[in-house]
Amino acid sequence: MTTAPTDLLDRARAWADDDPDEGTRAELLALVEVAGTDPVAAAELADRFDGTLEFGTAGLRGALGAGPNRMNRAVVIRAAAGLAAYLLDQGAGPGDTVVVGYDARYGSETFAADTAAVMTGAGLRAVVLPEPLPTPVLAHAIRRLGCVAGVMVTASHNPPQDNGYKVYLGDGSQIVPPADAEISARIDAVGRVADVARADGWERLGPEVLTDYLDDVAGLVGDGPRDLVTVYTPLHGVGGGTVVEAMRRAGFAAPHVAEAQAEPDPDFPTVAFPNPEEPGAMDLAMALAAEVGADVVVANDPDADRCAVAVPGPHGWRMLRGDEVGALLGDFLLRTGAQGVYASSIVSSSLLGVLAAAHGHPHEETLTGFKWIGRVEGLVYGYEEALGYCVAPHLVKDKDGVSALLRVVELAALLKAEGRTLADRLDEIARGHGLYATDQLSVRVTDLALIAEVMDRLRSRPPASLGGLAVEQVDDLAEGDGGLPPTDGLRFRLAEGARVIVRPSGTEPKVKCYLEVVVPVEADDEGGVDAARISAAGRLDAIRADLSAAAGL
Repeated sequence: MTTAPTDLLDRARAWADDDPDEGTRAELLALVEVAGTDPVAAAELADRFDGTLEFGTAGLRGALGAGPNRMNRAVVIRAAAGLAAYLLDQGAGPGDTVVVGYDARYGSETFAADTAAVMTGAGLRAVVLPEPLPTPVLAHAIRRLGCVAGVMVTASHNPPQDNGYKVYLGDGSQIVPPADAEISARIDAVGRVADVARADGWERLGPEVLTDYLDDVAGLVGDGPRDLVTVYTPLHGVGGGTVVEAMRRAGFAAPHVAEAQAEPDPDFPTVAFPNPEEPGAMDLAMALAAEVGADVVVANDPDADRCAVAVPGPHGWRMLRGDEVGALLGDFLLRTGAQGVYASSIVSSSLLGVLAAAHGHPHEETLTGFKWIGRVEGLVYGYEEALGYCVAPHLVKDKDGVSALLRVVELAALLKAEGRTLADRLDEIARGHGLYATDQLSVRVTDLALIAEVMDRLRSRPPASLGGLAVEQVDDLAEGDGGLPPTDGLRFRLAEGARVIVRPSGTEPKVKCYLEVVVPVEADDEGGVDAARISAAGRLDAIRADLSAAAGL
């Protein structure tokens, strides 16, 4: 395309005419004005009207800006109207409550207010959290307040230019099919935004909604040692005040907080990506930990539904992988007698299932995402490798970075009182069950078509071996496997218990490959765990190299 065709310009003008926001309306009209002669502007306009932001199980997520393929007030109002229509069709009526939360990103509070106004206009009761607060506070409030649904305006750990819209139903869990398609169909049926009923009269909740959450999560921590030096970073997000107060209520000393990242800032100025998994994101916190002689570093992503942990080692501080934290928390709960089903996603380590079996507890695998984990019947603990942990599903049926952080700190304090560390406990688990080592190959793309090409290549020409280990079985997850709903992904089962899963990310333009190897450890060999780690690292490197070549990454 060199310049914008007339029909695209007409669609853009019609959208602008129905846009309730002066800023995005002016932005779009300025683009229209030059798109007839400017190829760059024409391409940008075409992208903004290349379909609409797709409403799925993750709700909406995309870059801020004008047009149907961006996050803006018009898109949010339409989404809220579709959700309201779905709730009414499902039997909700006047007086039934929808609770709305929001983070500190650009546009979040406005999108929350628009959602509340649409719900009120539809005859439902809308209540809004009192300030930018963590996602788990919203998820907790749904059941505590007896709501029929909840909406959280957040893009979690996405880049600064993004925002999003996450939907929960009345049981406190995220939506799953077919609810997503049914809501999406009602969004598509919404006419002009100007015709969507919006009304004042929604309520702003008081501080008690946060107090209730804090009381509940602090109550998870049992009696025991509290001597621990902790460093914490909220990564410019909304977790800071909630975490510090939760730790105080649980009896721990205030953490040392990475000052440059302490306050909410939608620009996330100290990190390339506001995701504790990304290289460099935890550097400030780990530097502070070395300075103050901390025992452990804990962190949240910007909406505080994920928890990251770092520990000291012989070569300085290191981030624990999500699977390591998942094993530590699962092992802790199993040792303390927490009864129920232990669950993890198919891309997470298989170690949790081994630990659960050793304690005589059931374990279930689910598809990726807490929309599936949170729905496991009888769940007592669930996690996924992307730093998501549900340690108290009776409180929050979703990943909760605050309650997980408290349990990590509690465990670290208990171990410190015994003269041990989190790293020591991981070694102990490895000696008892073998070393389950995981890694990830994650490639961000600018052209989404490349993701489909990678999946097609691996389906049509699957590798015969990876890292010198024979591929013994290939499962196409799109066809459904092990009783799980179909999903776009491939699982390669390798010799010696190794495993590789490849799938498109559900929230970012990435191909994600999850690698796992299992290395036996001689229980009576003092250096056995270290030797197993060296062996595992070599195996993972070899698998990663072969997989990159096979996938064309």
